[in-house]
Amino acid sequence: METTSTILHADLDAFYASVEQLLDPSLRGKPIAVGGGVVLAASYEAKAFGIRGGMPGRRARELCPQLIFVGGHFKDYQRLGDAAIKVLNDFTPLVERISIDEAFADVAGCTHLFGAPAEIATAIRRRVRAELGLPISVGVARTKHLAKIASQVAKPDGLVIVDPDTELDFLHPLPVELMWGVGPVSRARLAEIGVLTIGQLANTPGWSLERLLGPAASEKLGALAWNRDPRQIKTHRRARSAGAQSALGRKPAQERVFIPTLRHLADRVASRLRAKSRSGRTVTVRVRFADLRAVTRSITLDAPVSSTAILAEIAEQLVRTVLAQHPDEKTISLLAISVSQLETHSDVQLELPLEDLGLEDLGLEDFGLEAEKRRPGTKRAMARGMADRAIDAIRDRFGWEAVGYGSVALGLSRSVPDAFRELAEKEL
Repeated sequence: METTSTILHADLDAFYASVEQLLDPSLRGKPIAVGGGVVLAASYEAKAFGIRGGMPGRRARELCPQLIFVGGHFKDYQRLGDAAIKVLNDFTPLVERISIDEAFADVAGCTHLFGAPAEIATAIRRRVRAELGLPISVGVARTKHLAKIASQVAKPDGLVIVDPDTELDFLHPLPVELMWGVGPVSRARLAEIGVLTIGQLANTPGWSLERLLGPAASEKLGALAWNRDPRQIKTHRRARSAGAQSALGRKPAQERVFIPTLRHLADRVASRLRAKSRSGRTVTVRVRFADLRAVTRSITLDAPVSSTAILAEIAEQLVRTVLAQHPDEKTISLLAISVSQLETHSDVQLELPLEDLGLEDLGLEDFGLEAEKRRPGTKRAMARGMADRAIDAIRDRFGWEAVGYGSVALGLSRSVPDAFRELAEKEL
């Protein structure tokens, strides 16, 4: 692990909203939100009213009647996000991009060219502002975790450098929700036992955290609370999973809502898998309810899949299982699908039979689908594989909206534009 602060975390401030204010100067200084039915992003002026991403548009308008909604310029988001990352690359080749608007950089090897890490961070911020017209916050620290927290403390449009000698003095008074991996549910659970700061978390007995958060999360967060983070910058990291999610606002937990959404998400994920000649064995769904509590269910298959139809069918049954196990939950706010245990394949992936896969353990034994649909080599299986490949070819040539699956397109609420989903999906 580095003994000096040479890891930078750069994060464009309120990126989507800042781009909209850049493109339309009349929006500057005003509370704006990207989206409509669901808030995709909010400006700092809107955040001051309590508006946040994922919030239903109706609720956002209640909090701020003067809120201005804009549709979003997704190509500009991609263009400007790429340009900001290029500024980092001008200083060091060791850049790890983790989303469209943020990245880590290791500047240990270029200080003889560009000065101390603090000087490099200052130069990056100055160039992004001058060349792109956007604010960017940068945190500088000895570890990735601390650099990311420093950049959050630096917001908006600031720079925070954490000296190795004062790391814990800086880290421990901060609220626990600034830690990577502490979401609303974990924060609420920690608050129940009086853990509100990172320092309090650091001094909580491991057995207590494990009982509250589980062994994996408790071990990870316990280490990070003491700034034990050995992770290095990874410039080329192959994804171990492919996923997509949809924030729904507050929708009834009914099939007319979740089936079209899941099929759209399955289309997104499976298309990306096939584009990279990859398939996966484990399918996971996540259902978030109105109170932000999330439940996940997964199944691991004997053979990998990358078919849109089969992925959608598995996801639908997994969600039905979640809802059956939580009958009191009547509202859902988010749905997600991911496929993991990825493998590279050179042949066309056909649907596979699901018999003898232990589906009864998850309550999935009654799929209500003929095994004929999934047996490779059958006419139905070959037809579905050919349909996937034909749709992929048309989209490659004419764009995503040129063609789709009828069961996906009909009745789907597109409160979150497809372009926004694409920006959020990681490359495989």
